[in-house]
Amino acid sequence: MGEQLAVTERLLAYLRRVSLREDDVLAELRAETALLPGGTAMQLMPEQGQLLGLLAGLTGARLVLEIGTFTGYSTVCLARALSGTGRLVTCDLSPKWPAFGLPYWERAGVADRIEVMIGDARDSLAEFRARHGPGSVDFTFIDADKAGYRRYYDEVITLTRPGGLIALDNTLFLGRVADPAAQDPDTVAIRELNEVLHADDRVDAVLLTVADGLTLARRKPLPAGQPRNGGG
Repeated sequence: MGEQLAVTERLLAYLRRVSLREDDVLAELRAETALLPGGTAMQLMPEQGQLLGLLAGLTGARLVLEIGTFTGYSTVCLARALSGTGRLVTCDLSPKWPAFGLPYWERAGVADRIEVMIGDARDSLAEFRARHGPGSVDFTFIDADKAGYRRYYDEVITLTRPGGLIALDNTLFLGRVADPAAQDPDTVAIRELNEVLHADDRVDAVLLTVADGLTLARRKPLPAGQPRNGGG
């Protein structure tokens, strides 16, 4: 019973029947996304979205940062989990994707909690840091260009408060990370990031075999008596 269970279509259907709580807004957004070129491959699995919302709720997140909006499925899941008057800032290179998701955000009643930043993520993160400062983020979800993951992580780790959580999607990258012959830039970038996370003593981290791999990295709390602030 110690081996990883293969998730067949039959088992996935059972899992979704007894566990998934996907309402009409999310189901319709997922269905419309699947009609896009590459939409099925790129979209978040619904059980991942449910997990992200659960985790954000457990952290009591009031400020959430999302790098990579796509059609906004995860955005809805995370915005719904915000505590009190919390805010979600989602970053994307193109205005096309937030515009695609906006009608669904409005239907879900979370559009007023979401701020969109358009442009290169390096610029968006620099602007975010200037406005909010280090140690300000409770929860971050990274699901963008894979070659940029290391750069995003290096920035986000200092933006994250002690005890805050970072989630990174696609960290098994179609299984290619375990294939030494796979040397394309995206696979190499994810493979290198996984090694960095494994060695980073600033976080407690685990790579879950969920969908295409989901890594959770919790920034370690400060020692007792040490004041909370930013920094590396």
